[in-house]
Amino acid sequence: MSKLLLEKLKEAASSIIPIIILVLILNFTVAPMHLWSGTILFIVSAILMIIGIALFNLGVDVSLIPIGEHLGSSIVKTRNLFLIVVLTFVLGLFVTIAEPDLIIMAGQVSGVPDSVIILSVAVGVGLALAVAFLRILFQIRLSYILIGCYLAAFILSFFTGKEFLSIAWEAGAVTTGPILVPFVMAFGLGLALVRGDKTSEQDGFGLVALTLIGPILVMLILGLFFSPSGGSALDVPELYSFSDIGSLYLSNIGQQFSQVAIALFPIILIFAIFQIWRIHLNKKSILKIAVGTIYTYLGLVLFLGSANIGFMPAGFQLGGVLIQNSKPLIIIIVGFAVGFFVVSAEPAVFVLKRQVEEVTEGVISGKALGIGLSMGVAVSVALAMVRVITGLSILYFIVPGYLIALVLSFFIPPLFTSIAFDSGAVASGPLAATFMLSLVIGASEVSGGNVFTDAFGIVALVAMFPVITISLFGLAYTIKSRIAEKEAVIPEADTIIDLDNPEDI
Repeated sequence: MSKLLLEKLKEAASSIIPIIILVLILNFTVAPMHLWSGTILFIVSAILMIIGIALFNLGVDVSLIPIGEHLGSSIVKTRNLFLIVVLTFVLGLFVTIAEPDLIIMAGQVSGVPDSVIILSVAVGVGLALAVAFLRILFQIRLSYILIGCYLAAFILSFFTGKEFLSIAWEAGAVTTGPILVPFVMAFGLGLALVRGDKTSEQDGFGLVALTLIGPILVMLILGLFFSPSGGSALDVPELYSFSDIGSLYLSNIGQQFSQVAIALFPIILIFAIFQIWRIHLNKKSILKIAVGTIYTYLGLVLFLGSANIGFMPAGFQLGGVLIQNSKPLIIIIVGFAVGFFVVSAEPAVFVLKRQVEEVTEGVISGKALGIGLSMGVAVSVALAMVRVITGLSILYFIVPGYLIALVLSFFIPPLFTSIAFDSGAVASGPLAATFMLSLVIGASEVSGGNVFTDAFGIVALVAMFPVITISLFGLAYTIKSRIAEKEAVIPEADTIIDLDNPEDI
């Protein structure tokens, strides 16, 4: 276990260190922050976040993913369609309530109760998971469901309150965070056992795509009845020593302990019920899952604590100083750089690159995909800065962007469509939901803008551009395959060429 923890620490460090370096460069050049309330608080919080992410990721591997797989397969084995759909909905509901990125975002929206936002998003995820299971069961093409959902979202966007619009689109992106994504992927593998044919491997992709659009639809409907008020709920504490930083953490960390316990309890309770009823794991497996759950709990406490207490106030302060001291072009360039380095640092990006390289048999290299993702997210953060400066509605970017992706879905293999729409969840990880969102909120408030119309929506943009990027890679793969088929030399009678194998081609 210690070796695994060390690997997770290295992975978490590779995720956070590039952000530390970038923030320090900005701090000592164009956007100087307060020494204790900004720079040192950020560094201390970043170190704690590295430890928290490492513990959490280890716990996810040891407990959350096995729980998801066991629950998925056990639910399917009941062979009761109604029960499967209901239990899938309930699991989606509870897993979403435990999502740290969602908890962070809900806390930044003043004028709307946190519980209303969290419960609404959870209902959206539960419905999306139920639809995802039915899609697997009846082999419905994902692109058809996505087209219907996104068209409905576009229509609702014109009726939802202007100040709630960006929050609604943000909700889907922040929901697909560090708890929901691994759990849903594992749960989907268990559900796919209902068929067990050759396409069941591909059914592992696409579930996250539906859990992204589901909350958006529910939140757009919620926006017909609620409207945020005031500014953001972010606050920059006054600190002058390490003692002040320690006191700040001690006075706020207790809330994280109780919040995470309440969030994780329903998942553990459902697993315990199924363990007694159907799963029947041995004591060694249960002990391993229990230890992993403790790691998950402590990791989440440290993650939420460092994000709320230090990371977000530092990002908020940096954004405010940046927009005061810099010209619009510099602000946009800084946004581009932040987006480029943040996505390349997300640990889940490494997994996605490896998956795509394996699925395409090396035709699309992980290196090329990584550059494409980095460029896509860099453009999205740069455009988010443009929104802060100009006040442009998020619909000017979201509608054409997803229309392009949906049109491309008819020209690429279905597997690429699933991977592309799932990739948004990978890019919009914890760093996007904490540091980048607080950065643009700070810039918007200091410039006198409306944070709900101008700042919220950055994570939605971060989730959208990788969809377009990977869809374009899928189009390139399709074109390459067709050209290879046309140029293939007709073999002799005793020669067989496998057109699906790049080496044979």
